[in-house]
Amino acid sequence: MPSWQSKLVMTTMRQLKKRVTHIVDDIPRLRTEKEFFMSKLWAPAGMHYDALRIEHLEAEWIMPKKPRHDKVMLYLHGGGYALGSINTHRSLIARISKEAGIRILAINYRLAPEHPFPAALDDAVLAYTWLIEHAGYRPEDILLAGDSAGGGLTISTMLALRQVNLPLPLAAVVLCPWTDLAGTGPSMRTKAESDPLLPACKLRAWGRQYAGDTSVRHPLVSPLYADLSGLPPLLIHVGTEEIVFDDSTRIAERAREAGTPVTLEVWEGMPHVWHFSWHLMPEARRAISNIARFVEARIDDGKERPKTDTKVTMLRHVYEATKISAAILGAAVVRNLL
Repeated sequence: MPSWQSKLVMTTMRQLKKRVTHIVDDIPRLRTEKEFFMSKLWAPAGMHYDALRIEHLEAEWIMPKKPRHDKVMLYLHGGGYALGSINTHRSLIARISKEAGIRILAINYRLAPEHPFPAALDDAVLAYTWLIEHAGYRPEDILLAGDSAGGGLTISTMLALRQVNLPLPLAAVVLCPWTDLAGTGPSMRTKAESDPLLPACKLRAWGRQYAGDTSVRHPLVSPLYADLSGLPPLLIHVGTEEIVFDDSTRIAERAREAGTPVTLEVWEGMPHVWHFSWHLMPEARRAISNIARFVEARIDDGKERPKTDTKVTMLRHVYEATKISAAILGAAVVRNLL
């Protein structure tokens, strides 16, 4: 049973949804408004922030002043691949960082429509390889995480790394991931009225905007259509009141069938990425505590894993040398799916 706090938050979200639906085609205005409101969410006390650049990327370290672990998490924000930034997600990322006692690197990957696929994916891989080449982390020291579009991008990043035989991270956390930009899940229709945030009528258009000249069913655009074997353990959170509900349940099922360890948590009565409302909603605080427990468990598991002998200085060069254009990479797979 959802708490009274969550009902209050969802009522507010429904009012915002009406406004967003009105201006959803005005991307610059949407970005400005999201930055203005989301950047005002306060972050937990006792946190440290350090801005940096990774080549063309703006990035930021978000961490407790005394982290409990020497591991690191790379966080990819959501926003339909068109919105969002470190600023909009700092409050949520900081709360996860504090709960898990871990350093988190957040990045501003390039956004559509100015930068369609594979720009965001290339930026995520760049940040991952930078952690290994320049920050001194081994792949088994790194976790990936993201919400909504960033959750789908998190899975796509691991698929891209696997595609070019680069070592994969320890684990991944994906919150309400957008994994099917074709919008084929039944929840796109059945949850259209109950979802207090996402407008179903516009989500497919945003998917085509991000995909650009590439099929929305390309495995690296919509990881639901990918071979999900050989990935590290996944934690997936999803609320029952969101139109992308089936994006989470179907990719969890496909990953399990492929032999990838998956923990799927379905939260009754929760909207899309309710974790943002940790200030108000007890369900959000519990969900973030569950993320922290997952991280702790994977770190403990990782202590038993053999250390990789990665030639770290070569990672980026290998990726750049083997990177294939979005129109070609996985084309044979896409043809089989369509």
